[in-house]
Amino acid sequence: MQDPNPLPWGAENRFQAHFIVRKDVGRAGSNYTAKTQLTTQGHFASKTVTKVQWSGPGSLAEHLNEDTELNEMISKQTLKDADIIIEPTEGAIRIRNQWKNNLSFGITEELFWIYDRIAGHIKQV
Repeated sequence: MQDPNPLPWGAENRFQAHFIVRKDVGRAGSNYTAKTQLTTQGHFASKTVTKVQWSGPGSLAEHLNEDTELNEMISKQTLKDADIIIEPTEGAIRIRNQWKNNLSFGITEELFWIYDRIAGHIKQV
């Protein structure tokens, strides 16, 4: 008897763009970890971002919280695009957001400039 609900095989239909900033952080890796904490308004599909706060153990989160223009730019993005994670990797810092399917995957010009501004803060810290 064949299973009426077979499991999918192969690659999932999910994509994620990673922006890499080359910087050797050595043992100070946790200093370069940050994530947006979003305050939202509305429900389900009508949910919008009203405020952006960065959380993280190091000084990068403090620098990002001080940049009010950056946080205003992020608050104009969709909920998935505003959920930004910054984490150190081997010899670099990765900036990324949520996984998206092939229909919603893409980087807008505004999102590119947000990541560029974050990269500038990473270089300063």
